[in-house]
Amino acid sequence: MDDAAPPTALRLDGLAKHFGRTRAIDGVDLAIARGSFVALVGASGSGKSTLLKTINRLVAPDAGTILFEGEDVTAIAAPALRRRIGYVFQSIGLFPHMTVAENIGIGPRLARRPIGPERVAELLELVELEPAHARRMPHALSGGQRQRVGVARALAGEPQVLLMDEPFGALDPVTRDALGRKVRELHDRLGLTTLMVTHDMAEALLLADRVLVMAAGRIVADETPRALLAGAGGDEAQALVAVPRDQADAIAELEG
Repeated sequence: MDDAAPPTALRLDGLAKHFGRTRAIDGVDLAIARGSFVALVGASGSGKSTLLKTINRLVAPDAGTILFEGEDVTAIAAPALRRRIGYVFQSIGLFPHMTVAENIGIGPRLARRPIGPERVAELLELVELEPAHARRMPHALSGGQRQRVGVARALAGEPQVLLMDEPFGALDPVTRDALGRKVRELHDRLGLTTLMVTHDMAEALLLADRVLVMAAGRIVADETPRALLAGAGGDEAQALVAVPRDQADAIAELEG
């Protein structure tokens, strides 16, 4: 039996980004194993989204390096990099003047590898939308449907890595839960490496294999969900874990 650790998909060494006097990322070192589902949690302004955006070059770091499958991301043409690293935006970010099919196909088209109607239908099926949605405009969709299209668009280039920036934050609780479960299922089925930013510790604990807690531009905890629930990770992490735990206790009291 081979107990060797899986290869590293992403490696960040000495990563730093400043906005004026604000240290959004302050010397982050991080390795993410291929095939893992990692949640990045922290308060607003802790640097989570900025860190995510440096990986596919939406934000240029001031210092440090990012390796994707062993290659410096700055050595990869941006369209090629973004085909290999899918990105689901916090605000969904669909182009309002394009159909669903055009939105899904925008990445491959920019990379000069356009996809056809059959591939669009396949991607819609992956996120549990009917093929007929391909002809609709974003304004005709619900929030949950738009975010499903956002996920389909991120998967259109058959990426190795999926980055998700607060992907479910604007959704109602029922839709949020269903889409979170779907994303985890797709992660497992497609063999992705996923890094998801969220402010919701319960979501991180339920979906991820590994939870990183960020504060003031630094990673202050790096634990499994089970370890966090057992009290690991320090004060910053436990303050976040306490929120869903206290909510669960309050609901149990109401039921009692």
